[in-house]
Parts: sequence; structure tokens; C-alpha cells
Amino acid sequence: MKKVAILGSTGSIGTQALEVISAHPEAFAVEVLTAQNNADLLIKQALAFKPNVVVIGNESYYDAVFAALDPHNIKVYAGSNALNAVVEMDTIDVVLTAMVGYAGLKPTLRAIQSGKNIALANKETLVVAGQLVTDLARQKGVNIYPVDSEHSAIFQCLAGEFHNPIEKIILTASGGPFRGKTESFLQNVTKEQALKHPNWDMGAKITIDSASLMNKGLEVIEAKWLFGLNYNQIEVVVHPQSIVHSLVQFEDGSIKAQLGLPDMKLPIQYALSYPNRLKTNFPRFDFANYGQLTFEQPDTKTFRNLALANEAMTRGGNMPCVLNAANEVAVQAFLEDKIKFLAMSDLIADCLAKVAYIAEPSFDDYIQTDQATRLRAKELMNVLA
Repeated sequence: MKKVAILGSTGSIGTQALEVISAHPEAFAVEVLTAQNNADLLIKQALAFKPNVVVIGNESYYDAVFAALDPHNIKVYAGSNALNAVVEMDTIDVVLTAMVGYAGLKPTLRAIQSGKNIALANKETLVVAGQLVTDLARQKGVNIYPVDSEHSAIFQCLAGEFHNPIEKIILTASGGPFRGKTESFLQNVTKEQALKHPNWDMGAKITIDSASLMNKGLEVIEAKWLFGLNYNQIEVVVHPQSIVHSLVQFEDGSIKAQLGLPDMKLPIQYALSYPNRLKTNFPRFDFANYGQLTFEQPDTKTFRNLALANEAMTRGGNMPCVLNAANEVAVQAFLEDKIKFLAMSDLIADCLAKVAYIAEPSFDDYIQTDQATRLRAKELMNVLA
């Protein structure tokens, strides 16, 4: 039985991971649950799954969480220091990093430092500091299992193929709710429109990223580090049906693809159970229900974020960190109705142009880059509003 720590248990990935664990009590037990602000749901989860420890990031909720869980012999801690420390517990077998954004970097590094295998749903960790994270994982002999559906697909396609060099990988994108729309249409789209993803049920931040194609840009950078690829070995195609989750092309020209209905519980389960596949009652894909599966090139002129992500990856250094920080500020501003949809790309492009470039950043450099970028981005918001 694997003992699992879930960082971000109240979010979309975290709640679905708990569904997976609930369906396989013989395979998994919950050791740690953490959340930032959703104390009520964290309490409900802890009472249901009886973890050894819970951490509430927002310290103002500590008293309420402690009062609810201490009678049940569940240890309660609060704050970012507690979060970073709890991942080092000897009783943890695998850490599922399901936190949103840059906040996931430090606890993931601490988990790797302590030798814990990682089920990675927090793509920003590799976007921001891919070299640092992968070097430390190799040094500590830690495996990083991808949870993103596209990277899980690549990982599954590589089973039994690790001795065969990859010619390229093809990441599929649904195209989001605005696929095929023009720049003039996008000028005045609302957050309500952007949050209506046609295929996937996800959190607000990743859904906006999907609508702008930034999510795919972040996934390109994540794939570079997960699979040791160059930028010219990663291709993106739009696949509106979200059935083919990604593909690998080998040096002999053969292509392997992983298919299935769009359901995040499958890649979550595979990351937690690897190398085993566990029986599920998930709905099955039926070819008869799909008259065609279509593919098209992404429109990087209208949806500039994918091109900006490629630029950041190609430049390297701290530029992906700049990209991520600027995007987090931009998405939050859009969700708060402070800037328009297309202004997100303007803000990100400006930060990539103006924030100082560092070729070989240290951990402290990443922290300073993140802070400087957020400051620059927030100043720009007033101009773009």
C-alpha cells in the first residue's frame, strides 16, 4: 500500500485524486492533506480519509481546523513552513503536487530533497525551475510521474521504449472554448465565456490558460524537462475531441498514441499506481460514437501565448520563470475583470522583454525573478486596464 501526501487536496486534481484513492483502499492510504484557504472542505476530507497530518496554508483558519480534527487524533499545522516540512515525513511514499502555480515549487523541491517520488500535477514547478528540479531528482534517485493528461500519455507511450530514442513528441490541445475565433471576437470575451471549456472540468486558472493556449505553452516547457527533449522535438496540434491525448514518434517513423475519454482520474491513477494499472469503472471510449477525429495547426498569431512560451523556452535561463509569473498575474487580473482577454498576452510579452535575463539562475535567482516580474506585471495592469 502506498501512503500518499496530497498538496492541494481541495482543488480539482486533489479532489479527483481522493476519488481514485477511495476506489482503491487496498492500494492507497492518505497520509497528508493540505489546502490553502478551503478549510471547510479540508476538514471534511480529513474526517473521511483520516490522514496522519493536515496543513492549512492560511494560518487564520488554524483554530477552526484544529478544533474539528484534534479530537480525531489528526495532527494539524498551518503556514508555508509547515507545508514545506511535512513533505519530508518518513511515512510518505509519494507526494502528489496539485497546488496551483509557483507556490508548488518549494514544497516539491523539499519532497525531492527528502527522496520522495513525485506525482506531478503542478506543471509550473518544471516551467519555473526545470533544470534545478530535474538535476535534484537525478541526484536523489527520485522519479517524477506526470499527472497532466498529455504528459501521462507520452509516459504511457514510452513504456517498453525507454531504450529507443524519441524523434519528436506531439502534444494535443483541445483548442479551448475559443478555437477558430478571430482577434476581433476575442477583444471583448468575458471570463464566463473563457471558463466554459468544451471537454475538461478543471480549476479556474488552468481553464483560462487553456482558453489562451498558455496551458499548452507551459506543457511544452514541462515536456522538455520531463522527457529530456530539445524545443524542436516538441510539436503541438489542435485536436478538438480530446480523445488522442498525445503521441510519440520514434526514429523509425513509427508513431504511438494514447487514447481515452477526457477524464483526469485516469492519469492521476496511473501516476499513483505506476508501474501497475488498476481496474476502474470509468466510462470506456467507443469508436462508434466518434465519426471522426480531427487535427489542425494552432493559430499562434491570434493566440500569442503559445508563441511566447516557445520564445521563453528557446531563450532559456530565467525566461520561463518570467513567463509563468507574468501569466499568473495576468490570469488573476482577467478573472477579476481588471484587464481584457488579449491584454494578458501584451502583459506577458512586455515582461519577457523587460525583466533582466539570467542565463544560469540559482534558486535565489528564481525567487528574485518571480518577485520582479510580478511587480512589473502589476504596474503594467494599470496601463492595460
